[in-house]
Amino acid sequence: MDTKNLHYRLQQGILEASKRVYEVGGATPLDHITLSKPSVELFVKREDISPIHAYKWRGAYNRMAQLTTEELNGGVVTSSAGNHAQGVALAACKLGTRAIIYMPLSTPRMKQVAVKRHGGDHVEIRLHGDSYDNASAAAHKCAAESGLTYIHPYDELAVMSGQGTLADEIVTSGQGPFDVAYLQVGGGGMAAAVASYLKNQFPSIRIVGVEGEGQASMAAAIKAGEPVTLDQIDVFCDGTAVRKVGTLTHQICAEVVDEWMVVSNDEVSAAIQFLWEELRCIPEPSGAMGVAAVLKHRSKLANQSVLTVLCGANMDFEQLATIAGRSAVGAARRRYLKIQIPEKPGAMYRLLESLPETISIMDFQYGKTDTQGASPVIGFDLLPTDFKVLCQALELSNFAFSEVTSESDVSFRLIHYEPKLLVYPIFITLEFHERPGVLAEFLRVLSPHSNLCYFNYVYSGERVGRALLGFEFEDREQYGKFDQVLDSAKHAFRDCRRVSEDTMKRIVS
Repeated sequence: MDTKNLHYRLQQGILEASKRVYEVGGATPLDHITLSKPSVELFVKREDISPIHAYKWRGAYNRMAQLTTEELNGGVVTSSAGNHAQGVALAACKLGTRAIIYMPLSTPRMKQVAVKRHGGDHVEIRLHGDSYDNASAAAHKCAAESGLTYIHPYDELAVMSGQGTLADEIVTSGQGPFDVAYLQVGGGGMAAAVASYLKNQFPSIRIVGVEGEGQASMAAAIKAGEPVTLDQIDVFCDGTAVRKVGTLTHQICAEVVDEWMVVSNDEVSAAIQFLWEELRCIPEPSGAMGVAAVLKHRSKLANQSVLTVLCGANMDFEQLATIAGRSAVGAARRRYLKIQIPEKPGAMYRLLESLPETISIMDFQYGKTDTQGASPVIGFDLLPTDFKVLCQALELSNFAFSEVTSESDVSFRLIHYEPKLLVYPIFITLEFHERPGVLAEFLRVLSPHSNLCYFNYVYSGERVGRALLGFEFEDREQYGKFDQVLDSAKHAFRDCRRVSEDTMKRIVS
């Protein structure tokens, strides 16, 4: 199909789809955020508050609403990493047909539960393979053998037209025209339809296609001149993790997308935090990719009106911990330094005392591995200007240091220590008020009596901090006086407990 005809059919399809999709759900809002330094007017299309908390219901229902009575009676089959599956389930329930849905074995539990909630007895979930491609191959095989109608997640005009209805809502919101739109790309259905429609309505708009690191299959297709299959894909942004884009989506995106860019998983995590702080919403990683790109290009967008789509919010709760840990790194606020100090009593306290009062410690990783020198890893949450101040303070105090933000053992919090080097050790769990200087004050009291041999702390966002600390002593007499020393430092903590004897045996064995 020639591109001009394809665009025309897509434009008409979007207008016709608008008559169908609103049988299932209404228009979603376009929220406005004003960024400063530089000033940017950001508009976010809130597909996260749609019937399935993602835009995929639009395409699935538009396609299935056009099935014949015979096709509906026979049933449908599809493959999905999660959101398209929910759209098909919702449509199957609404239209009274049955749907077999193939999903990867690794599909988040929450998305599986949501599919059953939307489809009920109308859906059957079949978990197959380790990737979307495995599930897709199984679904196509099922369709061929059983005669069921296959509902493609993206590479079909009726599906794309339904997804493009969100662009029609953007145009009729009255907020345009926009200077630039950042659209995340997986298989390319939403990006192709929305970009085509926006270009038709706002001819001067610039479209930026956004892909996640390790999954830039559309950019690879554009470069090759045809869809190609990636050998490996990163699945942190699982909603856009597609090895090979569609034929139709590639044809459209190649014409209407002006620029391609990649965002890292850390940058996506930072965007999720940004959206929580600005709109009190928590998108799934793929849903935040467009905003991540805006924040990455922020300095280039001064005085511009910028559009993006928050395309989904279906994420397992357990993933929030990972996202919270990566967000500060993605926002270029979290920096980790490995700092060299002597392995002797009081050294850690002197290090903490040398730090500027304005610096916040978010992570502390240390275990004794040498009798002469220590190398604690400390994570700081700070602005670039504050990082310079921190480095200057360390240099003035003659501390050697190196940045280790990107090292794997730091991100996985692998705290190395050598149990055989610990002399009369005692481990405690410490609970304290989260305020600057409190840990330094605690160590100031204990330093003359013991040596810190282990330190494990990470900021949790609570008003109370918790840490696992290890101390060692020169002799058994000092070891026996530890409880008295703790009592003298009780002003610096809320609660302090010794680790049990059984746990101590495992620590030092």
